Amino acid sequence: MSDVLLQVRELKKYFPVRGGLFRRTQAQVRAVDGVDLELQAGQTYGLVGESGCGKSTLGRAILRLHDPTGGQVLLDGTDITQLDRQALMPYRRRMQMIFQDPYASLSPRRTVAQTLREPLDLHRIGTPAERDERVRELLDVVGMGPRALNRYPHEFSGGQRQRIGIARALALDPSLIVADEPVSALDVSVQSQVLNLVADLQRERGISFLFIAHDLAVIQHVSNVVGVMYLGKIVESGSASAVYRGPKHPYTKALMSAIPVPDPTRGRSRIVLEGDVPSPRNPPPGCPFHPRCPQAMDRCRSEVPVLKRPAGAETGHVVSCHLYD
Repeated sequence: MSDVLLQVRELKKYFPVRGGLFRRTQAQVRAVDGVDLELQAGQTYGLVGESGCGKSTLGRAILRLHDPTGGQVLLDGTDITQLDRQALMPYRRRMQMIFQDPYASLSPRRTVAQTLREPLDLHRIGTPAERDERVRELLDVVGMGPRALNRYPHEFSGGQRQRIGIARALALDPSLIVADEPVSALDVSVQSQVLNLVADLQRERGISFLFIAHDLAVIQHVSNVVGVMYLGKIVESGSASAVYRGPKHPYTKALMSAIPVPDPTRGRSRIVLEGDVPSPRNPPPGCPFHPRCPQAMDRCRSEVPVLKRPAGAETGHVVSCHLYD
């Protein structure tokens, strides 16, 4: 088995809600509320869930783009949540991010060459000539030639801009890349090109990915391990084959039932959840999913379930649901 690259333990990120004359904290938005996950070197952890469940906030907290409220993020055994800005710099090189919007994440005033060279200049890697050569190499890696060097983001299509974003993430040879819905804004044909590029990079360079998406078909295609997130918590995780073949949590089953079947002769029984996702500012007591769960029991309304392996499930497949107690 591969070595563990990333460990996340009881990670929390709360955002204060301020109000009144003195802007005092009146409540907390629990965007990430006690998440545990583990990522092996060279593997992809697919994180899936509805919009607003905390997926993007989790990715940013792992990279210290948001300072966590509590918990630990261990990269090769080092807790980076305890490092100051200077001590964190070497770890910044090993952790990069691909953002969801390939246009908003690129400066409209910088050429592609300036965008790709910026991380090399910031970390003082190589000589100026070596940095220029590295920029050309990165464009070749993502399938774009030297003609792109002096062009601006508005001159490219969405798929090309996302390739530039991937090239920027690769500039420092990272060990971990957090890909925050990198294909959700792209056409289906372009999505497949970007996903194949990500798969090739992982195979050739051994990069680990935390791949965030709300499209379960995409997650199934790229992931070794899948985590299902709801209202700031992981409610089910396991190998991609185990989760897709035999989902355990009622929320996971509802998500799986929404995947289109590419066969007009086959039907699928759709599970339609009632009600809206509760506010992370005021989460319900007990199981966070119980207000929408068709199988909720009295116990679900008062007691918080913990992640554990159900009887008969394969090793590593865990679910937080009282149905399996």
